[in-house]
Amino acid sequence: MKKVTMYTTAVCPYCIRAKQVLKSKGVEAIEEIRIDLDPAARDSMMSITGRRTVPQIFIGETHVGGCDDLEALSRAGKLDVLLAD
Repeated sequence: MKKVTMYTTAVCPYCIRAKQVLKSKGVEAIEEIRIDLDPAARDSMMSITGRRTVPQIFIGETHVGGCDDLEALSRAGKLDVLLAD
């Protein structure tokens, strides 16, 4: 399974939902980058993704987007393929 990295904040319900979706697909470890604790991480996230909102999810080197994007991939049957090595 590919590495999953997620930019998050502590109180974001979409971050919690995205983690639930990923765990339901067998993802055991998610590298969280808390942008509420590190303003430089927020700047980095924005420069990489062009987005201000969280979560911002990466599977391997692929930027998935946010929770809605992740759920759309799952509904389309494409998330399992993306997660596979």
